[in-house]
Amino acid sequence: MAFTSIQTNKRRLADEVYEQLVNAIAHREIGPEDRLIQEKIATQLDISRTPVREALMRLEQEGVLVVANRGGFRLHQMDDHEVRELYQARAAIEGQAARILAQRNDPKIIKKLRKIVKKEEDIKIASARAYFEANRNIHRSFVELADNRYLLEMFDMIWGKALAFQLFAAIENVDLSNSLGDHMSLVDAIESGDKAAVLEAFVDHIQNGFDLQLEGLHATV
Repeated sequence: MAFTSIQTNKRRLADEVYEQLVNAIAHREIGPEDRLIQEKIATQLDISRTPVREALMRLEQEGVLVVANRGGFRLHQMDDHEVRELYQARAAIEGQAARILAQRNDPKIIKKLRKIVKKEEDIKIASARAYFEANRNIHRSFVELADNRYLLEMFDMIWGKALAFQLFAAIENVDLSNSLGDHMSLVDAIESGDKAAVLEAFVDHIQNGFDLQLEGLHATV
């Protein structure tokens, strides 16, 4: 795990430390067995411990880190129940966004969604990171185009964490390609204008993602 020196005149130190930690987790430079010690990180970054502590506590509040038994922090590991809760929250947020889009049934939005899905699913190099970004970009588009800032904020809270990628990466143990390929049918459901049908389509899609997620997590055991 390597950190780069921070320029204090560019942005708040704590924000920069936070971003470096998130990137390190997302690129799996920080793993479940690693213990994050603020003094050690501060030394690597050549800064005081205060912004490091602030960044670590922010990640703890977001549920990405937990206090380690021997001091410091470690990555939080989700159990099946917590993963289920995460996907249930997704179904509520994204399902409501889809209902809004179906009720609006704007041809311009439908066309834009089809373009986004086609672009994002055209992955050149298969990797957990590439599939994660494609899935997030597609699903965020559904919520963003619903034009409800509160739904979007809740979406970003779930998908924006480094923890979300760490969880998604377990799908590598199954088949990454299974995480894509069904999104155009979601656009079809939105275009139908049937709010009940589109909600069912999104809930089923997210349930399939949950099943795939559990299969990937159990394959690592």
